Amino acid sequence: MRLLIEAVAAWMSDRANNAISPGSSEPAFETPLFGVASGADPLFYWLKEDIGADFYWTPLEAWKEAFPHDEVSASELSVIAWVLPQTARTRAAHRKAREMPSIEWSMARHFGEMVNENLRRFVVTLLAERGAQALAPTLLSGWGRAVSPKYGFASRWSERHAAYVCGLGTFGLSDGLITAAGKAVRVGSVVARMELAPTPRPYSNHNEWCLHFAGTPCKGCIKRCPAGAITEQGHDKEKCKAYIRGTTAPFVEREQLGFSVNSCGLCQTGVPCEAKAPAIEKTRKRPEAGR
Repeated sequence: MRLLIEAVAAWMSDRANNAISPGSSEPAFETPLFGVASGADPLFYWLKEDIGADFYWTPLEAWKEAFPHDEVSASELSVIAWVLPQTARTRAAHRKAREMPSIEWSMARHFGEMVNENLRRFVVTLLAERGAQALAPTLLSGWGRAVSPKYGFASRWSERHAAYVCGLGTFGLSDGLITAAGKAVRVGSVVARMELAPTPRPYSNHNEWCLHFAGTPCKGCIKRCPAGAITEQGHDKEKCKAYIRGTTAPFVEREQLGFSVNSCGLCQTGVPCEAKAPAIEKTRKRPEAGR
């Protein structure tokens, strides 16, 4: 992993690879965080059953989608996930936004995700050059959207959930992934045919790093959502989607970039978990049971 992390850091330092817009001297993202999980981790099977047993991929199923004739077991696979933190400049600009996204955020959403896609390809190629076959689930032709009976619209592979299994963070009230670098992030992953030491998960449940679920009366993301899609009951994905598709995406096309981008992310900045996970310390200070 050390060599992979060093190679990615060098790749990210080149503005030809990591720029907030083509030709810009500004990076799209700061230094990535990495995590690893075994392809046989029971959490992947739990996610499949919880999200949608008829469509959601385990790492082995993603592998079989790409390499249907391979004889491989889940324990021979590793999932490598990463978190790409938004830059301080992008976060500062977006923090000032109220109902519409900042142009910096819109660029990071569009061109930054292109960086993320190219990073997936880079990692797959790099591993192949070192003798380890790999794939990026979200780049497979069979990847796509689906409807979860329990959660509504979903996908066949979730980058955020992969990162959660890989020890990189837990979910907040807004459904965003709260990581050690905060919630203002984008996420990626690959599945590789190699056995790597899993990253220890420093949490025991899926929302442990959210202040709200840790017992602090935090309503930061509720206040930041202009669509009213976040309440103490959670995140209304339909309201969120409707606001983005009907309001912010047309704004980005009309006022910012000249083309539609599903940009919003207001709940990811101007909140206590924007650039850190404050609930980590709260959890660590919590008295042990019986004391």
